[in-house]
Amino acid sequence: MSQIVRPSSVFEAHRTPFHVVTEDGVDLIGEVAAPVGASKGAILCLHPLPTAGGMMDSHVFKKAANRLPAMAGITVVRFNTRGTTSEAGSSSGVFDNGISEHFDVEAMLTYCFDTLNLENLWVTGWSFGTDLALQHARDPRHKGLILLSPPLRTTTDSQLEYWNTDRRPITAFVPELDDFLKPEEARKRFAIVPTLKVVAVDEARHLWIGEPSVNRVLSEIVSIVTGVATTLPLEF
Repeated sequence: MSQIVRPSSVFEAHRTPFHVVTEDGVDLIGEVAAPVGASKGAILCLHPLPTAGGMMDSHVFKKAANRLPAMAGITVVRFNTRGTTSEAGSSSGVFDNGISEHFDVEAMLTYCFDTLNLENLWVTGWSFGTDLALQHARDPRHKGLILLSPPLRTTTDSQLEYWNTDRRPITAFVPELDDFLKPEEARKRFAIVPTLKVVAVDEARHLWIGEPSVNRVLSEIVSIVTGVATTLPLEF
C-alpha cells in the first residue's frame, strides 16, 4: 500500500557504513544506500559548507539516500569531508576550505569505482560541494557533474575552463531565490563553459527547503542519471 512521501520517509535499501582513508591519511566516514535490486546508476554526494552546518546528512542528500534506492533504483554514496561531523560520526582531519579536500574527493571516487564497482556514477555537489566537484572531480571514470545551488565561492575561471577540455556534461540547478548566486549571474559566470547547462528553478532557495523543492531536485537528479525524464511520485 502506497504512502505519502514525507520529509521523514525512509524506503527500503541496503545501507552500509564505511571508512575510507585518503592519500594524506585522513579517515573519512560515510554510508552507501543501494537498491535491493539492480542499480540503474549512482551519485556521489559532496555536501554543503561544514562551517555553516553542512554534512552528509544535509537534508537533500539524506532524503536522496532515504528515497532514491527504492523509488528510482539509484545508489547514493554520502560521506563527511575532513573535519566534518554528522550522526554517523566524524571524519578526521581539519577543514581546509576546499584545498586539501581534493584528497577526499579523489579517495571517494577511487572507492566508488575500485571497491564498490559502481557504474554510471555522477558526482553531485551542493553549495560548497559544487566547488569541490568543479575543482577536484576529474577522475575520468565518472559520467559528469550535477551542481545544486553553486555559489562559485572559490572556483576560479581557470578551474572552470578545465571543463572545456573535459567535455562530460555538467548541469547546474540554480534557485530563483538563491542567497549567493541567482540564475542571471550564474549564466554570466558559467558562460566560460558554453556546454554547461544552467537550469533556473522557480521559487526555490539555496537550501531547497520544502517538499516541492526537494521533489523537483531529486527528480532532476534521477532524470540525468537514468537518461529518462522523470518526476518522482508524491506517493510511494
